[in-house]
Amino acid sequence: MFLKKRFLALLAVFLFVAYAVYRLEPYVRIQMDDRQLSAILESEELDAEIGYLEGSSRKLRFLQIGQDRSKPLLVFIHGAPSSSAWWITMMRDSALRAEANILAIDRPGYGGSGLGNPMTSVREQAENVAAVIRSRRQPRQKVVVHGSSYGGTVSARLAMDFPQLVDGLLLQSASMAPKEEYTYWITHPTSHWSLSWLLPSGINTANHEKLAHQAELEAMASEWDNIDAPTVILHGTDDWLIYPRNAYYACDKLTGAPTVVHHMVKGKQHDLLYTAPKLLKHYLHYLLDRV
Repeated sequence: MFLKKRFLALLAVFLFVAYAVYRLEPYVRIQMDDRQLSAILESEELDAEIGYLEGSSRKLRFLQIGQDRSKPLLVFIHGAPSSSAWWITMMRDSALRAEANILAIDRPGYGGSGLGNPMTSVREQAENVAAVIRSRRQPRQKVVVHGSSYGGTVSARLAMDFPQLVDGLLLQSASMAPKEEYTYWITHPTSHWSLSWLLPSGINTANHEKLAHQAELEAMASEWDNIDAPTVILHGTDDWLIYPRNAYYACDKLTGAPTVVHHMVKGKQHDLLYTAPKLLKHYLHYLLDRV
């Protein structure tokens, strides 16, 4: 009986570890170094520049396709845990490339921007992202920003603090309302130094960001009327990670935006990049046409 219980306990541990590895592997794989990222871009036949720029407090890595000053600049800001490689599916879209230069930025703590070294201040992240946009933007070039998940939070902060840099804004599945998101129970214990070393670097960054979300979103609450760009809010009705109430909250707060399009995608969850890509591209073209 004792051996049977021991066997079952070991089996349970093995199955748990196997499941954890299965769930975490995509987030580990997406944190590519330059060589891996270059190989992926080459396999996709994408002529993209991989570069680094000093931000206000962190060197950030970026990918860029196109430097045609007659086109607007379309900026992609990823969620957590992710990297600029998340946007390769959008970068391969010929219609977007024909209409805009495309810039994808590794947020601080991910990819080539200090992987595993979290930056929990959304204001500081926005300052660093703004520095990259300024460096890559051509004179008088219009800028459309697409932020996904917590990248949407950073994008909103960017539009609040640097309205002159943002001419169009797409907030997709974005965390915007304090306390309106799901937090895994394991996030708290694994964020402690005694356990955090066990986690992949990108997950560790995401953990620290997650635990700072509420305070950071509360700090943004009085700044929403600074956003003066046409804004699209896109959210799945069944999003269990970043609750749909985030979208309604932002709609009420965007009093300074000349246009607000609010689209709840029926039956969709958090990952609209894969479940509703045509809809994302539709609204990106909408914003690009406006600018």
